[in-house]
Amino acid sequence: MHPALDWTLVVVSYLLTWLAIPHVLLSSKRPASTLAWIWAILLFPFIGTALYFAIGTDRFKRRRLRHVSGHALPAHDETRHAQAALAAAPPHTQALLRGLTAINRIPLATTNCADLLVNAAEFYPRLLQAIRAAKHHVHVEFFIWRDDARGREFREALTDAARRGVAVRLLLDQIGCFGISHRFFRPLVEAGGHFSWFYSLPFGSHIRLANLRNHRKLQIIDGRIAFVGGMNIGEEYARPPGDPHYWRDAQLELGGAVVTQLQEAFATDWLFATKERIDSPDYFPQHDDTPGDQLCQVIAGGPDLPREPIPKSLVALLNAAQKRVWISTGYFAPDLLLLASMQVCAARGVEVRLLISEKSDHPFLVHVGRSYYEELLRFGVRVFEYSLGINHAKSILLDDDWVMVGSANSDNRSMRLNFELNVLVESPAAAHELERMMTEDFSVSREISLRGFLPRPLGRRLLEAALRPLAPLL
Repeated sequence: MHPALDWTLVVVSYLLTWLAIPHVLLSSKRPASTLAWIWAILLFPFIGTALYFAIGTDRFKRRRLRHVSGHALPAHDETRHAQAALAAAPPHTQALLRGLTAINRIPLATTNCADLLVNAAEFYPRLLQAIRAAKHHVHVEFFIWRDDARGREFREALTDAARRGVAVRLLLDQIGCFGISHRFFRPLVEAGGHFSWFYSLPFGSHIRLANLRNHRKLQIIDGRIAFVGGMNIGEEYARPPGDPHYWRDAQLELGGAVVTQLQEAFATDWLFATKERIDSPDYFPQHDDTPGDQLCQVIAGGPDLPREPIPKSLVALLNAAQKRVWISTGYFAPDLLLLASMQVCAARGVEVRLLISEKSDHPFLVHVGRSYYEELLRFGVRVFEYSLGINHAKSILLDDDWVMVGSANSDNRSMRLNFELNVLVESPAAAHELERMMTEDFSVSREISLRGFLPRPLGRRLLEAALRPLAPLL
């Protein structure tokens, strides 16, 4: 082939990759993400374009359970308890909860139990106990499940439940569980249980889902008890304090009407993965919550929700804070709205504290988070880096009565790409426990001061500056 023709083909091929740019512009991404993908296509035309169509086209529509169920689920019948409790709440609380309900399009609920479980040392035994006592069904959803002693222990507990006639469904993210095969769960399936991946590996028809993760951690027992939070299953997550790879995490155990809404969240995920509907009334038992029970708001996020409920809910919490907002997150890469909301909250006299990890399983995200420190510190936000191990907890303490625990970090992936699940609950007891936990965490953390942070080495500043523009893609 003539050399001139070779170059013509190269140039034409390069220009053809630009056809992806209109697709980027019409995808309604946030400006920073749009610009990042356009630059990737322009600077790395073939690789950038291929990556965009593989992982950048993240918006899609899921079939939702409520659109295909044969009858209405009972959650709406139980909101009367929540409405009675809401009517007795102070005006600022009513305003916050009405706003959160509108943002999330999930009715307000109540709980008759809200126990904060700190670390795997508290969570694992409680979950195992609940599985072993289950009578009708066990629904389990995790992001990561390891093929180790802990993973086998929980597999056996689920298998035993299936053998005694309990309906067991296990849903895992395929990328989160990379390295573990379907064969690992064969004993569960042979015992009559059900197992499914959430389908996120880029094979076949699922290639467009390659950048999406089901990051939710949700476990439901008999429709009566639910666990939600940030913990996964594996030996590494159960290491004791003092171990260099110690993990700090939190989970909530909940009972009452809110379990019905969490069951709906699991049923929707299961429907998407398996096309099986879970809509029998046996999975949605009635609850006897009373107006005196604690108010709850389920906050579910995912790329199929264009309203972006999780970041907007965080902004609503910061705007409603009167005394304090303590935020613990595994990864911190806020958008401008969340960053500004934290600044404004601190500027009006609310005590805003941010706890993130000095060590991380994704070290480059530590540098991304540090690139925002100066902007926070100048407005009075107190920043702490947890140094005892890896802080993986995703929790918020709001004033003295409100706790939010879930799977969502304060980064773009959790806010807009992952399927995430948080629960906000009004519980002075749980708030007291979270305050105790976070006070302990602050005591073993290094507080970052503006005076000490500004003169950091030039190399660190350049690294932070170089990584920060990539935050929308992380």
